[in-house]
Amino acid sequence: MKQQWILQHGVGLALGSGSARGLAHIGVIRALEEAGIHVDCVAGTSIGAVIGAVYASGKLDSLQDAYLAMDWKKIAYFFDIVFPKSGIIDGRKLADFVREYVDTERFEELSMAFSAVATDLNTGEEVVLATGDVIEAVRASFSVPGMFTPVRMGERILIDGGIVNPVPVSVVRKMGAKTVIAVDLNHDVVVAKAPPVQTKMRTDNEVFQKVSRLGGVRYRTAMARIEQGLRSLDKNPAWSQLREWLAEEPLPNIFDVLLGSLNIMATQITRSRLQIEPPDLLIQPSLGNIRFLEYNRAEEIIAIGYEATRKQLEQVSVERYAG
Repeated sequence: MKQQWILQHGVGLALGSGSARGLAHIGVIRALEEAGIHVDCVAGTSIGAVIGAVYASGKLDSLQDAYLAMDWKKIAYFFDIVFPKSGIIDGRKLADFVREYVDTERFEELSMAFSAVATDLNTGEEVVLATGDVIEAVRASFSVPGMFTPVRMGERILIDGGIVNPVPVSVVRKMGAKTVIAVDLNHDVVVAKAPPVQTKMRTDNEVFQKVSRLGGVRYRTAMARIEQGLRSLDKNPAWSQLREWLAEEPLPNIFDVLLGSLNIMATQITRSRLQIEPPDLLIQPSLGNIRFLEYNRAEEIIAIGYEATRKQLEQVSVERYAG
């Protein structure tokens, strides 16, 4: 027997964090639209803020086309790498990309009420951004610590909102929504995708070649010098012993450790907050096998979000009334 689900006046959409997994939000929105469910407001965290801003601007079709055409070369373009700074990637190129699909600079001019969630690095407070520059707010929301440089906004230094509120149900309710539909992208990530363990040490040249391809021409000279220095260390007995010790104790690389830790944190915080602040409808696409930057799998990810939403809606009987 289908569960009776009353669709109240004022439907809000809470789009969760999850890097490339966030493309599933596009599929979720498509399924909701097909079901005739009209969304009145949206709040997003991290990639959820990216999709939410474009959705509120009315250009989701164009953004979807851009992601469907994305390959590794285009993904690498957004790596505006900075050394040394408070993050590996500056984030301006990604912000400029989002700006192409948001037709206004200010929240107040969007066609739908929208909020982006960030975290104050100094106080640990949740910061809900709903006024001012839309793109700067989105950039702050997706500034994954350690990966992207933080965003200074007034006296605040802001980082990824997923640190405090990965699925912003509470924000949508404060925006006035009586019915909240939430999308959790991280529920199966830790179980399905534990950080891979390296079985052998990579050669210095292999690391150099990969970083060079991602970093671009301007970093190759610097990396070549680093490579030369590493090779010279091979003549040092102490360095050789260190390499042998590392090879005997294989560990995940630094990015796997960082992203794995963030996945664990996001999963635990999401679980706790959803218990305290449950949405009226929770959609949890199975995306555990999707890695952090696999935007080149857009078609697959969008389809997973669509199917998860369609199946969830099949289990409820939707009625509408003006409340």
